[in-house]
Amino acid sequence: MSKLLFSLRGVPDDEASEIKELLDINELDFYETSAGNWGVSMPALWLVNNDDYGKAQSLLNEYHQKRAVLQRQIYDQLKKEGKNKGIKDVFLQKPFRFMIYIGGVVFIFYISIKLLLEIGL
Repeated sequence: MSKLLFSLRGVPDDEASEIKELLDINELDFYETSAGNWGVSMPALWLVNNDDYGKAQSLLNEYHQKRAVLQRQIYDQLKKEGKNKGIKDVFLQKPFRFMIYIGGVVFIFYISIKLLLEIGL
C-alpha cells in the first residue's frame, strides 16, 4: 500500500523537482498526485513501498537541512547586496496595487470594529 511521503502544496517547483530527482537517484519508487483541475486535491509524493519510508524520510530530512542552509546564504547575500525586497520596494514597484490592498485591509478592519461596537460584544 502507498504511503504519503511529502505534500507538494506551496512547495516551489525547483524544490519539488530536486526531491523527485533525489528519490530517483536513490531508486525509491514513488508517484506524484496533482492538485486536480480545481486545486482542491492534495498534490503530493507517495511511496509505493512502505518499507522505503524510513530511508526516504532520512533523505528528505538531510535534503531540507542542506536547502535551509543554502537558502539562508542566498538571503544573506541578497541582503548584503541590498537586493532583497522589502515593503518599500513593493510599494515603489506597484504603488496603486499596494494602496488598494492597504485600503482593503483598513476597510475590513473598520467593518469588523463597527459591527463589534454595534452588537456590543
